[in-house]
Amino acid sequence: MTTTIAWISAHPDDETFTSACTIMEAVRRGVRPMLLCATDGDAGKSGYLPPMTRQELAEKREIELRESCEIMGITSIDLLRHPDGKLSQVPRERLVAEIVDYIGKTGAEVVLTFGEDGMSGHADHIALHHAVREAVVGGKCPSVKKLYYYYNWLIQAPLRPPTVTVDVSPDWKNKAKALLAHESQLLSVERVFGDVRNPGDVPPEPIALERFVLAWKDGVEFPEVQESFLTDGLS
Repeated sequence: MTTTIAWISAHPDDETFTSACTIMEAVRRGVRPMLLCATDGDAGKSGYLPPMTRQELAEKREIELRESCEIMGITSIDLLRHPDGKLSQVPRERLVAEIVDYIGKTGAEVVLTFGEDGMSGHADHIALHHAVREAVVGGKCPSVKKLYYYYNWLIQAPLRPPTVTVDVSPDWKNKAKALLAHESQLLSVERVFGDVRNPGDVPPEPIALERFVLAWKDGVEFPEVQESFLTDGLS
């Protein structure tokens, strides 16, 4: 039976920034990666592109998301279309119910999302974290066996060490292509990853790894284990 992994993100491009190479490795392993995006990214800026209205930017970012996902191998994409920047204003019970419904429909065994600090401190990321945690750890998603948080390499003293580490090098150029697909967000992409138009053969530190913290497994929070991949221990 095919394992399903659900990436639950706040904005179009979160999954690409954090997990592009992991997604591609999952596809190679015969895993089905799926994506739920809570907002349409309409509050962002258009970068090098001409100014856009919020609706125009939302439409553009959905196109970019689908192009990026095609490169990575995600064929199932769902958007909740909550207002960008206002996810914390969505009633928690509503957001939890939407996540529970999504996981119930997909039957995902593994879920990935942001940790408690939202990685960058973004309020949307933090609101999503709490909703996903309530859905999964609260026992509302019986199909889920494991919940992972993106490891926060942006701070000097992360709360917890990574459980899974994926080498970006084999898929670095494809990750660069997936990032380039987010054309309206290239200023943000370049701030983190440098010149992805000319990515070179090897990704520079500290972006040479994609790392994840196992936050919950079969009822146990933050088990002290090391794993080779997100699907370890699944029957």
